[in-house]
Amino acid sequence: MRIDPCFFCGRPAWPSKGITFMRNDGKSFRFCRSKCHKNFKMKRNPRKLKWTKAYRKNAGKEMVVDSTLQFAARRNVPTRYNRELVQKTLKAMERISEIRARRERVFYKKRMAGKKARELATARKLVANNEHLLPRLRGSEKRRLAELAAEQGVDVAELEESELAKQRAGKNKTKAFGGETRKIRVRTDGGVEEITERMEGHMGGGDDDDDDNDDDDDDMDTD
Repeated sequence: MRIDPCFFCGRPAWPSKGITFMRNDGKSFRFCRSKCHKNFKMKRNPRKLKWTKAYRKNAGKEMVVDSTLQFAARRNVPTRYNRELVQKTLKAMERISEIRARRERVFYKKRMAGKKARELATARKLVANNEHLLPRLRGSEKRRLAELAAEQGVDVAELEESELAKQRAGKNKTKAFGGETRKIRVRTDGGVEEITERMEGHMGGGDDDDDDNDDDDDDMDTD
């Protein structure tokens, strides 16, 4: 059983699956799915699409030169059927796939080495360039935190960071009205529902007063 790669994206095109396009000159093109066939008919370049093997190879994200890749090359050499040869071939295929997977993991680790440090450096540079957009404390709050740090013997910077964190957390809370808080809840089926909760001591007292006024009005009507 021969498994040809997709002409556009490079994924395996299994027998009886996908689409086969025969050109007038007799050349055949195998596609693993209709997505690749449509992009081929639109004359798009697979090297410019990030989800294709050609793009990943050009970007250095996959192995290009490796001895295990040579075994997957197409060979049109007829051989006589032999049961022992078939068994050895199947064992060799499993072994080659294991070796290739191990080498791909090593290649990925080498490629991703130092990524966290680069991301951290980029984030620090972004913060340094946009420092004027960060929230700041007022002078009175700084003096209060300095006095509190002197009393407790704590570093002032830690108190300022904790105070800024509290301010950011307070900004994330959204209120519908004066005594109501809006929350978003994720259900078990994957849906999202919005719940509005009423704060105690804000809206409840007004309703009681209205009820008392209604009772007084009823008493006045009976008289």
